[in-house]
Amino acid sequence: MSTILAAGDPLYAGGVHWAELLVVAIKVIAAFAALMVSVMLLIWWERKAIGDMQSRIGPQRWGPFGILQTLADGIKLFFKEDLVPTNANRFVFKLAPFLVLIPALLTFCIVPVGGVVTVAGHTFLLQVADPQVGILLLLAMSGISVYGVILAGWGSGSKYPLMSSVRASAQMISYEAALGLAIATVVLVAGTLSTTGIVLAQAHGIWHWNVIRLGIVPFAVFLVAITAEVNRPPFDTVEAESELVGGYHTEYSSIRFALFFLAEFMNTITMSAIMVTLFFGGPLGWHPDIPALNWLFPILWFVVKTTALCFCFIWFRGALPRFRYDQLMSLGWKQLIPIAFGWLLLIAGFLVGVWWGVALAVGIIACTLLLSRAFALGDVRERSDRAILDTVAERPVPPWVLRRQTDEGATA
Repeated sequence: MSTILAAGDPLYAGGVHWAELLVVAIKVIAAFAALMVSVMLLIWWERKAIGDMQSRIGPQRWGPFGILQTLADGIKLFFKEDLVPTNANRFVFKLAPFLVLIPALLTFCIVPVGGVVTVAGHTFLLQVADPQVGILLLLAMSGISVYGVILAGWGSGSKYPLMSSVRASAQMISYEAALGLAIATVVLVAGTLSTTGIVLAQAHGIWHWNVIRLGIVPFAVFLVAITAEVNRPPFDTVEAESELVGGYHTEYSSIRFALFFLAEFMNTITMSAIMVTLFFGGPLGWHPDIPALNWLFPILWFVVKTTALCFCFIWFRGALPRFRYDQLMSLGWKQLIPIAFGWLLLIAGFLVGVWWGVALAVGIIACTLLLSRAFALGDVRERSDRAILDTVAERPVPPWVLRRQTDEGATA
């Protein structure tokens, strides 16, 4: 067992004893604390940045520059009354927020935050865990978070949260396919499911980062898909206040509502860290050779890259209008999935051989033309059917039809 564990983390090379367990406990607590503090700072930063984009001040009263506003909001929500609707399933209603929050925490545990460090004679990775199937764990946690949203809507016993949860199930399942194909492209090139292994496969310089080596397309697909997966604008149709009052968490209050709010921003940080790991070399980057600080530079690189990607999510929120639900589903099924699948086949072909890649490229172009033609015909028919329905709806109803409907209603 220690040999298997040592393959993922040098901490276990000498076996598993109380000292190793203590190091693991410290890493877990440190990761949780860092993630919670990062969430507080991200919420404040988002409100401040979007305030600047919209010529507003943003948070300013609690702490310097309003930096303690998130803490004040959390304390307020913690002491507010916790309400449970009469028609709600109490067990499911109370369980749902944790099914959204816990996957975000577990996913962050497989992210390599830094390199290898030695403390008190113990050498270990700056990463809570490096399972050999880390990418599969990522996909599993992404799937479990869907259940939290669905159960929140169903367990509330109200129609608006239920409508939102149905939207969420369709949206997340559809974008899960494109997300998985983008990740499969990275795994295909790296040859491993370990997150540390994927980072090491990009260790030969910036030109070997997957965002460049794979031609940017998998990263673009992943970015769009994960934005929809974590319900961030402009894909936050499951929280469309103008249509659904407030979304799947309409009936939630107090700390349970805060958990949903916390999970959204925690997922933003976690998925930014995952993108850094998959496409931007993780904590790798150039740094001067200063023996006493060599452990610090990878952490700084990781923080800078993750912060830059978090700002992309903030920028999306401040700059883009919300998609309609039909536009959202059309983007996922008609654009992202074919692009991600075609690019995966193209990369696989060139890994086998140049002529295989060229042949697959020709086939993909032909399939793209056929799909484009099919989608265009479908759009024309849909517009034609909608025009017919609109014409029928505008026709006046004959008076004898109205009298017959009135008589039938009176008889009933």
